[in-house]
Amino acid sequence: MPLIESRSSKAFFDEMYDEHGLCRPHYCKYESLIKRVSRKKLNHLQFAADKAQVGMGMTFNVYHDDQGVEKILHLDIIPRIIPSQEWKIIEDGLKQRIKALNLFLQDIYNEQNILNDGVVPKDLILGSKDYLEPCIGLTPPKGIWCHITGTDLVKDKDGQYYVLEDNLRCPSGVSYMLESREIIKRAYPDLFNDLGVRPVSNYPIRLLNMLQFLSDKAKPKVGVLTPGVFNSAYFEHSYLAQQMGCELVVGMDLIVEDNIVYMQTTYGKEQIDVLYRRLDDTFIDPMAFNPDSMLGVPGLFEAYKAGNIALANAPGTGVADDKAVYAYVPEIIRYYLKEEPILSNVPTYLCRKEDERQYVLDNIHDLVVKETNAAGGYGMLIGPKSTAEEHEKFRELIKANPSNYIAQPTLSLSTVPTIVGDSIESRHVDLRPYVLYGEEIDVVPGALTRVALKKGSLVVNSSQGGGSKDTWVLY
Repeated sequence: MPLIESRSSKAFFDEMYDEHGLCRPHYCKYESLIKRVSRKKLNHLQFAADKAQVGMGMTFNVYHDDQGVEKILHLDIIPRIIPSQEWKIIEDGLKQRIKALNLFLQDIYNEQNILNDGVVPKDLILGSKDYLEPCIGLTPPKGIWCHITGTDLVKDKDGQYYVLEDNLRCPSGVSYMLESREIIKRAYPDLFNDLGVRPVSNYPIRLLNMLQFLSDKAKPKVGVLTPGVFNSAYFEHSYLAQQMGCELVVGMDLIVEDNIVYMQTTYGKEQIDVLYRRLDDTFIDPMAFNPDSMLGVPGLFEAYKAGNIALANAPGTGVADDKAVYAYVPEIIRYYLKEEPILSNVPTYLCRKEDERQYVLDNIHDLVVKETNAAGGYGMLIGPKSTAEEHEKFRELIKANPSNYIAQPTLSLSTVPTIVGDSIESRHVDLRPYVLYGEEIDVVPGALTRVALKKGSLVVNSSQGGGSKDTWVLY
């Protein structure tokens, strides 16, 4: 019986098998093992993984789902394996990209050289709702804006990785990467050493070291600021706080006095020096941003401006992961670093430009159309898989607000074998590596692989029914 019932196709790149149906070298040991395992045993392992997720509390909330609040992010037990030379390209490309985006953020909130030189349109930045005027003139601690980044990559049919989007605000998913590794190690206890899989378990320590680096104190107090238990990523907030040995706090736990941030405890007030905030920019302080916010801390931004607390990520980073700004990242890299991008963007059409907008309107059936500020798979049209009525609806939306939309070719996302019922079939995947920026830029040697569980689907988002895989980066 073959391992996989729908092997590679010229229409997409299969990561386990080449175009001749032969197993790629970095997957051979895994294939040899899995061929010796009965289908019944494999299904038992998958069932055990599902139960382990529930037992660990690895759940998330889907705001638009009225069928229930808590769901697990389905973990498929067939891993995604990435050889070391392939990972080196990803690592170098992400370091380059994050370095350039950090320089970009510092520039647009201060000298604005890139805008004055016309490399990036002024109105695109200054007119963005994510460009926060209160941040103008600020330089964050150690000059770092984007401390934690989760960059989404895809591999097209040419076998090359492309950056799909930059997530610089509050990227989520890293807890699933860590917990998934613990679950999958139980399924394949000997294979990790045989293959030489790089560990990811020290991520919480790396994260804590980065956060502590942002303070000048010898032993800074670090906290994780969460919106609360009803947030979709609350499991992650509580998990990371516990793993780092930090306090998990909500806005009402904190108070600002004389521009100093304190945590209120049963023993009295205790100063907080660094906050890993998992709130959107405009919710962190009702006095500086959204006055209706019940989640933030009044006076927090003034304490931040006074240099009495570090915030990760820095307020204002959201403007750099706008999907329209994304189109300019290759030029941003060239402008600041005088280098060619190591990782390519997906070709992007900006509907704010008349000629590109017309192309999108004429070819919408072949394109993926996205709202510039939407996430989670919402506000998106996949042209080849949509109806004529849906095409027309998006044409009208684009005409009504061109700046709110971009479009890209429909990529042939790579596939990895995935358990589907009693069979193993190809399913499309993307990749979200995590990058920490402290004393240096640190790319964690692993990633969250998201998988589209529906046959033929290209939508991998958990909110849209996607699942995940453990990602093995080899030495």
